[in-house]
Amino acid sequence: MAARRAARAGQTHQFPGQAAKAMPYGIYDMTANTGWASTGTEHDTAAFAVASIRHWWQAVGQHEYPCARRLLITADGGSSNGYRTRGWKTQLAGLAAETGLEITVCHLPPALKQRLWPGTSKWNKVEHLLFSHITMNWRGRPLTCHEVMLQTIPATTSRTGFTVQAELDSGEVPHWRPRQ
Repeated sequence: MAARRAARAGQTHQFPGQAAKAMPYGIYDMTANTGWASTGTEHDTAAFAVASIRHWWQAVGQHEYPCARRLLITADGGSSNGYRTRGWKTQLAGLAAETGLEITVCHLPPALKQRLWPGTSKWNKVEHLLFSHITMNWRGRPLTCHEVMLQTIPATTSRTGFTVQAELDSGEVPHWRPRQ
């Protein structure tokens, strides 16, 4: 599974004439060739990133992989799930404690390094196998509200059988804190 903030797929999308924003965060399950997109209404935070993974695990992952003991996450090296972000690590530790999963994160090169060495972006499966399909499906459609996004994302498919589920994250993200 790979998780990351949608860089070219939308970043922060401001709806025309509204104060509402949308920030997609995606999970691509390489084994099942499926995607999960959480669209947040608040800021791109480590808590939102981990909440997206948590929601995917609760809705899909634990049912598809009932014997799983470990979860591998490939993430980009910047933003809310960056390798230096303490909140990301703390929130993942909470998810690991909650689920009993051993979580390993492999970070892809940060965006700066991808600009310096363009070939490194090929490693990012979320960008190429999830958000590229969503972006093609969005092409030419005005994204006027969250509902339009939530209807458009699941309509995304590919010739290889790729499917996507989508959810709206209202910003009520549980913040895990270690016991004192």
